[in-house]
Amino acid sequence: MSLQITPPTLIVLLIVNAQDWGVIYRPEYICALKGSTVTMDCTYSYPADHTVKKTFWTKSLPPAAGVDPPDLLDDPEYRDRIQYLRDKSYRLSLRDVKENDQSKYYFRFITDKGVKYQGAHGVYLSVTGLQVEGPERVMEGDKVTLTYTSIQTWYRNGASLSSRTEQLYLRSVSREDAGRYSCAVLDLNLHSPEVTLNVRYPPKSISVSISPSGEIVEGSSVTLTCSSDGNPPVQKYTWFKKGDKGVQQKFTGQIYSIKNIRSADSGEYQCMATNTQGSQSSEYKSLTVLYPPKRISVSISPSVMETHLWNITWYKGSSLVNTSVRSSNKHGEKYSDNC
Repeated sequence: MSLQITPPTLIVLLIVNAQDWGVIYRPEYICALKGSTVTMDCTYSYPADHTVKKTFWTKSLPPAAGVDPPDLLDDPEYRDRIQYLRDKSYRLSLRDVKENDQSKYYFRFITDKGVKYQGAHGVYLSVTGLQVEGPERVMEGDKVTLTYTSIQTWYRNGASLSSRTEQLYLRSVSREDAGRYSCAVLDLNLHSPEVTLNVRYPPKSISVSISPSGEIVEGSSVTLTCSSDGNPPVQKYTWFKKGDKGVQQKFTGQIYSIKNIRSADSGEYQCMATNTQGSQSSEYKSLTVLYPPKRISVSISPSVMETHLWNITWYKGSSLVNTSVRSSNKHGEKYSDNC
């Protein structure tokens, strides 16, 4: 009988201290709106005698042995929508979230000694199609209903509204109702994308201003400006003048400039503003042009000569005796014809 001795099998155990390796995700659950941008954050640790050679985020747990999970940067569905942000932590920024992005995401790193480590818990991303439905463009005075299918609060231009219903009903919408509307699920940090309500209305608050604002003297330059509010913006301004000859159209344009103004330009001016929704006119604005005396004439009677001779100034030429009257005010003076 023979005795056969089998050599002992050498078993080598690689013992890794779990406390030296780890990934901590913050947060571990994210609920995001379709079309929004989300950020997944984590910190990681490893033994001091290792050096990290590669880091990345992935959607998959390690499959069969020897096959590495894919880097999201290598995935055509993600490469144009993700960005890795490295500072005190390692973050994944994913923009334009889609419904099929709903999954669990993991952070993975590889060291110089061939160790491939992946945090086990991951970050779960839930995607919802939360959105506001309503008309984009309405006329002032219309009725508008914005709809949202959940319990929520409503916002206009970032400010919370009092309504807590699924439908936001605006009675006889006005220009003050125009703005960006959104909604949010109560008790959750979930906000819908904003929709813009564009309220269209004819020109309003039409006014005329005159520059300079003080006295206007003949020969100077004057600018009349028409101001208004309308949506869409005013497309045409028309100027009218009311004077001795009735109402006349004078100019087209928001700014009406008159150079070397004359006394005949005195009168009342009005501006009419027009857009695709209608027209509206301003009140009349008075324009008075000051000028020196004109067309001076002298009339002499015995009574005037006796009692008011001191009011007349006489001028004598070298060969003939000529008389004239000088009339003046603070804007100038004028001499009469010889008398």
